[in-house]
Amino acid sequence: MISALLRFDDWTSPVPPVPREVVSALPEFAGLLPPLLFVPGLGHGPWAFEEHWLQHAASRGFLAHSVGLRPKGDLRAYAHDVVQVAASLPRQAVLVGHGAGALIVTRALGRYPARAAVLAGPVLDGWATLGTALRANFFGTVPAVFGGRLRLSRRQLFSADLPAEQAETYRKRLTAAGGKAQRELLTHPDLAKPVGAPPVLVVGSPDDRVVPRSSLDRTAARYGGAPLLFPGMGHDLMLDAGWREPIDAILDWLTKELAR
Repeated sequence: MISALLRFDDWTSPVPPVPREVVSALPEFAGLLPPLLFVPGLGHGPWAFEEHWLQHAASRGFLAHSVGLRPKGDLRAYAHDVVQVAASLPRQAVLVGHGAGALIVTRALGRYPARAAVLAGPVLDGWATLGTALRANFFGTVPAVFGGRLRLSRRQLFSADLPAEQAETYRKRLTAAGGKAQRELLTHPDLAKPVGAPPVLVVGSPDDRVVPRSSLDRTAARYGGAPLLFPGMGHDLMLDAGWREPIDAILDWLTKELAR
């Protein structure tokens, strides 16, 4: 299931193995639908999908998994882990990445022939995202530019519809990301062409204070489409008050793609 292409750095500096955290939700009846593998962004973990999206996908018949990001890893290591977990699943998986997790998914697509992919609030245009983050949360963003911790604010992550207490509970669960991974959001190389040309859906919010609308448009155009937008939502679509609408739209799109 993994692409035969082996890059030079895989020979000279292989990614060291680590225990991988994988959280799963099983459907009541296992059918022939492809498994879903959710990839969180920096600072997030499998819990961000376990809260709502995993069980909801399982309720619609999908075997749903989320993989954690290794501590102090870089984008190459994160993509390696995603490919390894996806390759261990019984059928070709659908890769779903959020935020920086979407960038990780695009790297994994160059190695793994996914059945399809979904990029939610994708952080692919690093400099545009940095500009948006600086305008929305200057003092929480500047330290990350110099290797410190990125501190996203509540209003960047969630809409006003999510109760403040719940939003703060989620925000406090965010962890520090490695400085190298943060820098790579700005300096990552051109993305590889996906193996097998899988269909790719881009979803996001025009009111996202992390990823600008222009970046959503450019990312979707890269894969030959237009973004599916959810006005009024924050960056963390999977945790915001209206979490159900994006995941239902994703699963509806996927069901149509699988029927082709």
